[in-house]
Amino acid sequence: MEFEALPTLRPTILSTKYVVASGHYLASMAGSKILERGGNVVDAGVAAGLCINVLQPDMTNIGGVAPIILRLAGMPEVVTISGLGRWPRQLTLDDYRRRGDDLSPGMGSAVVPAALDAWVTALDRYGTMTFADVAAPAIELAENGFPVNRFLHDNLRKAAETLAQWPSSRGVFLSRGRAPRVGERLVQRELARTLRILGEAEAGVPGRHAGLRAVRDLFYKKDIARQLVTFCGRMGGFLTAEDLAEFQVQVEPPVATSYRGYKVYGCGPWCQGPVVLQALNILEGYDLPAYPHNSAAVLHRIAEALKAAFADRHGYYGDPEFTKVPIRGLLSKDYAADWRRRIDLTRAAPGMPDPGDPWPYEEGRDRSLAAGRVAAAPGPEPPDTSYLCVMDADGNAFSATPSDGVLDTPLVPDLGVIISPRGRQFWLDPDHPSCVAPGKRPRLTPNPGLVMKDGHVAIAYGTPGLDVQPQAMTQLLVNLIDYGMDVQEAIEAPRIATYSFPASTHPHPYHPGLLRAESRIPADIREKLARMGHRVEAWPAYIPQAGALCAIHRNRDEQTLAGGADPRRVAYAVGW
Repeated sequence: MEFEALPTLRPTILSTKYVVASGHYLASMAGSKILERGGNVVDAGVAAGLCINVLQPDMTNIGGVAPIILRLAGMPEVVTISGLGRWPRQLTLDDYRRRGDDLSPGMGSAVVPAALDAWVTALDRYGTMTFADVAAPAIELAENGFPVNRFLHDNLRKAAETLAQWPSSRGVFLSRGRAPRVGERLVQRELARTLRILGEAEAGVPGRHAGLRAVRDLFYKKDIARQLVTFCGRMGGFLTAEDLAEFQVQVEPPVATSYRGYKVYGCGPWCQGPVVLQALNILEGYDLPAYPHNSAAVLHRIAEALKAAFADRHGYYGDPEFTKVPIRGLLSKDYAADWRRRIDLTRAAPGMPDPGDPWPYEEGRDRSLAAGRVAAAPGPEPPDTSYLCVMDADGNAFSATPSDGVLDTPLVPDLGVIISPRGRQFWLDPDHPSCVAPGKRPRLTPNPGLVMKDGHVAIAYGTPGLDVQPQAMTQLLVNLIDYGMDVQEAIEAPRIATYSFPASTHPHPYHPGLLRAESRIPADIREKLARMGHRVEAWPAYIPQAGALCAIHRNRDEQTLAGGADPRRVAYAVGW
């Protein structure tokens, strides 16, 4: 069934040289400036990422996380950079539980800061510029300030009581005795100084690569590392100088599947990236275009495919250095067919289904049991994330999902950075594949994506949104590939999200059967979904909790680029 194009709130950005799309318009402009100065997409992506760390402090920080997926023309394969920190190496699960800690907000759930290493590693391996070059726009924004938008104001205002308890955070984000109002400047001088000192570490060091190693060493082995560790200990955390000195982000192959002639790539099961791929494998067996876009039949299939993938996420995903993840089996087309046989096309599963059995498709790997069921439970929706992507006409692409902001963890005094609290996405159940363990990476929600067609980059895409991320990403690809929408149409189309699984972040709230749908999905469609057994709640139109997709699509035949960004937040795309 052909999709009838509808007006969008924003135009699709069409260009011939490059597109930068990110969670903040100023970060997108910074990326474009780097490209105009002769940098490549990695230089531009790192510059935009550092700006996002300044412009969206509620959502991100250089002391947080920043998983990356990229491909440069001529590279044999797509690569990922984990951008995810590790649990303190001296702290076992038993030790942690004996202390009475439970992964609640606080420095007790801190892991090694990873975003800075991810940016530097990407720049070192695949970029062309120095850290000082790409950090210059971020330093300017931090030092001189930038006007606060409504989204940032609302987040800082809501978190004001928490921010006020920490002098380091209070002095920056409540400097007027309140959250900055819309249009007032937010200045982050300590962060500007830290970025400048990191750039100065390159001075006098011969060669770009040696200079970047000096940047990294200053943060992980020298003065900044000492400040991070001292503050962490003072605030009840467990990171040591050895944890930082031994840390290095992982440069790893991606996971991938095919979907209707496209090759879809994601980060590995140390994050929730494979959820998108599993959901697409299931959906590929349905003739979605035979039904109207966002009809009850289509939305039901999407919701049930996502429930299946989330069941397997709960059952099997974790740091593959510590747990046997049957990823080949999970991404098998035959295994997806098993799931389709379990899915009722007329009735919603009342909660999260039991995980499937991927081991027969795992090429003889030793079998391990999936994590068990959990009880339904309420819980908060914690702070969120951002996203950025860059692509040029030659098919070079950079996609990253930075995260970890200041709303519920303090700034380190004099540095203007946080220490990643991502340990909250661990579990304390010793049978769970993402259970706490020394040196282990928690199962991460941020998961940037990349799509290839006939061996060439076709789409870079991603979104913030915690557990909504893979759901919005799946719907974007369905909109683009199955319904032939352009990028901006695909981004703005109304979305659903299931909550019928344990959430990633402690205390892992679980709402069996809950399906949220934006109110732009007609009431009669929502009523049909309810009659099928979904517990439907209506979201307001363009609600930020539905994610904030950015995407770039490359038309190789025409050698043109099309970029889009989500009006649900302050994301913007620019191009030339």
